[in-house]
Amino acid sequence: MELHQVRYFLAVCDALNFTRAAEACHVAQPSLTRAIKQLEDELGGRLFHRDQSGTVLTELGRAMQPYLAEVARQSAQAKAAAQAYATLKRTPLRLGIMCTIGPGNLVELISGINDDHPDIELQIADSDAATLHKRLVDGELEAAIACFPESADDRLHLMPLFREQFMIALPQRHRLASHNAVRAAELNGERYLNRANCEYVNVARELFAEAGTKVNRVYRSERDDWILAMVAAGLGFGFMPRYCLPERSDIIVRPLVEPEIWREIALVTVRGRPHSPALGVLVHQAMQAKWMGAEAIAVQRMRAEAE
Repeated sequence: MELHQVRYFLAVCDALNFTRAAEACHVAQPSLTRAIKQLEDELGGRLFHRDQSGTVLTELGRAMQPYLAEVARQSAQAKAAAQAYATLKRTPLRLGIMCTIGPGNLVELISGINDDHPDIELQIADSDAATLHKRLVDGELEAAIACFPESADDRLHLMPLFREQFMIALPQRHRLASHNAVRAAELNGERYLNRANCEYVNVARELFAEAGTKVNRVYRSERDDWILAMVAAGLGFGFMPRYCLPERSDIIVRPLVEPEIWREIALVTVRGRPHSPALGVLVHQAMQAKWMGAEAIAVQRMRAEAE
């Protein structure tokens, strides 16, 4: 069954005249008649009865009319949706954002998309690194802004955006608060407030062990604001990325050194997967945006390679 056959059938239903139906469809009458005959052959019976008094629907024609009208309606809807999709009108973009990335880091990107392409419907999924990785590979997300330190997945394409160092958050009166930086060895025996969604927790654990440092985990939470509240109350120290830490007067923040730990945040997509025009907009905006006051790392590296 071809869509033009459905269209011709419905035109004859409206006009009850093959000549007028052909004119309405802008085709020659023999072409319309031939298409109707092919449709009748496929459906197994005559759809119209024609005699000197005119053209009327047969019982089969009346039975098929609502079904074929629905086919035409859905075809028109699909075409309109495809056109809107191609022109970025009401186009959804499913973007995952790792929950340990501070929202302030993404304001310029999201604002740029909204200003230049207001018809893109940005659907943001906020989750931990492992969940985002699975949803991205499974096709539930088109892209993610994340860091996957423990996943060397060749299926993924990473466009690095920015790097940030991990810091130690301390109570104001902590014995290390006067230091300009905190060495891992200096945290031996300290009370540790664990961020449950930290994607670098296993990396840090191994590095701390190599430094001979053993900490005492006294609290665990999925919420960074609770961790910081516990730090401010003097219950222990926190291990957090630099740009996730808000400006607060009741805690002290110092870089972790010996060893330093950094993470690289990237725009992540799946290699070889067909992408929507909206994803193209996201990539363009991400490469144009400033990240912590600097160009995206991917742009810096491409420029360096070209020189």
